[in-house]
Amino acid sequence: MMNPKIKKALQDPYYACSLLLNRVGRFVSDENFVKWTYYLTFRKKLDLDNPKTFNEKLQWLKLNDRHEEYTQMVDKYEAKKYVANLIGEEYIIPTLGVYDSFDEIDFDKLPNQFVLKCTHNSGGIIICRDKASLDVPKARKQMTKWLKKNPFWTNREYPYKNVKPRIIAEQYMTNDGLSQELTDYKFFCFDGNADCVMVCLERHLNDTKFYFFDKDWNFLRLNIRGIEAPDNFTIPKPKTMDKMFEIASKLSQGMKYVRIDLYEIRNRVYFGEYTFFPDSGLDKNILKETDIKFGKSLKIF
Repeated sequence: MMNPKIKKALQDPYYACSLLLNRVGRFVSDENFVKWTYYLTFRKKLDLDNPKTFNEKLQWLKLNDRHEEYTQMVDKYEAKKYVANLIGEEYIIPTLGVYDSFDEIDFDKLPNQFVLKCTHNSGGIIICRDKASLDVPKARKQMTKWLKKNPFWTNREYPYKNVKPRIIAEQYMTNDGLSQELTDYKFFCFDGNADCVMVCLERHLNDTKFYFFDKDWNFLRLNIRGIEAPDNFTIPKPKTMDKMFEIASKLSQGMKYVRIDLYEIRNRVYFGEYTFFPDSGLDKNILKETDIKFGKSLKIF
């Protein structure tokens, strides 16, 4: 049977070019890489001299907004120290251990439930709800694979280039009596102001739902999911939402754009992570009007 990637490449020349770019990416300059990736995603040329949309300006920021402190801010271990210094330890999910390799983990010292995360990438997470049933060899294989990859080369997101690849074990967090899956609240912040929040529901399912709301909890039809929502759609406003907007604004001071990810757990706010380039600036789920709207809010010059 033909490999699915090869089959798709034969049917889609843009996909074939994307595969080739990933193979030779290290030999391509950062500027050419983001130009080609943008073109292959949107089928149009990236204007770095006069970027106007949100996705275009995020590509510009990849190349022109590079600061050493961003490395600490995206490091899932070091970011906790950075954030605790700004708003306090009470907003930090407790760390149970930090390791240079999977084999350093002493599972006997970990509780029955915990979360393992790679410090240097996005999505490198293993959730353990029952230590007795954890497939350790499978987890070792997966995390060792993650540790060997530098995500900078995939999308040219500079903050990740020099993050030390490590593993952290975190306390397993959940809301009593509710779904064990936490809801993500992702705040879009421009020049230190949290403009709106994207609520991420049902992440444990194959069809994650993303909905935007403003500070007054008005539903915003900014993405495909928003357009598909019925009239008068809403979801309950979290008790700490006003506090989360306040925290997101504080954590985003001094940055042209950053997304601040937070959680509400048992009526308390917890820090998730800093994200400088949502979907690596290649987000096809936001509407064209939203791409323009956010682009106007993102001041780069």
